[in-house]
Amino acid sequence: MRPLWRCRACGAHWPCQPARLSLLVEYRKDRTALLVYLGLLMAEAHAQLSQLDGQLHHAGLHDRFLTWARARGPAEQVTMFHVNPEPGAQIHHTDPFAVPAGQRSAVRQFRGRLAAPVTLWTAPGPAGLTVSSTLVADGDPGRLLGLIDAESELWAAVEEAGRFAVAPLGPAHRQLADRFAGLFPSPGGLFAIDNWTETPYGPVPADAGSWAGCRLDGAREYGWGLLVEATIEQVELTADGDPLLHHRGRYHELS
Repeated sequence: MRPLWRCRACGAHWPCQPARLSLLVEYRKDRTALLVYLGLLMAEAHAQLSQLDGQLHHAGLHDRFLTWARARGPAEQVTMFHVNPEPGAQIHHTDPFAVPAGQRSAVRQFRGRLAAPVTLWTAPGPAGLTVSSTLVADGDPGRLLGLIDAESELWAAVEEAGRFAVAPLGPAHRQLADRFAGLFPSPGGLFAIDNWTETPYGPVPADAGSWAGCRLDGAREYGWGLLVEATIEQVELTADGDPLLHHRGRYHELS
């Protein structure tokens, strides 16, 4: 989010941890191109942040934008980790890109204490995004609200198509949720694996069961996100399944 250079999704200084992991995957075969790209963004950030804070230290921006992305030797190779590991996965016990505890937003920490259902939003294109801020309002017609990243590929696709699909995810979709949240590599593209059911509103996971087709009504900036308002035009229901919940930065299931 310019000119503050914070992530619209998490509020941390950009590039935040998910952004760094996504960039490392995207530029895994051309680290030089990644450094050039980050250098250009660093110059833009320096110019904009300097207008907000005349005491800005350029060395801090260099570490924030470039140091972490430089190629490393075998002894100090950065290994990507899975925030919500599947059983048997090998992970680090610490997050090398995490925001220090003393610098974390109190509002973000409060939000993390509210358990939220994990949903997948998709649109024709296709494009998709994991969303944990979805609210359904009953009525005639029913309405749907959600907070998403205004700079995401999903929003660009939704804005162009004027419609999108929302599917609640279950415990079996942990890795899928991480992939669409940018926390897990997706070689070949987000939709390259898993089975999908094509709908007029966007593809939905074949095993997701229930989903809703929505018509976009409008959107506006809300906090660091984009508040999307939509009308529910179609609902498909199957047998009930356990939901996947997000709480305190991790996935949970109903006990």
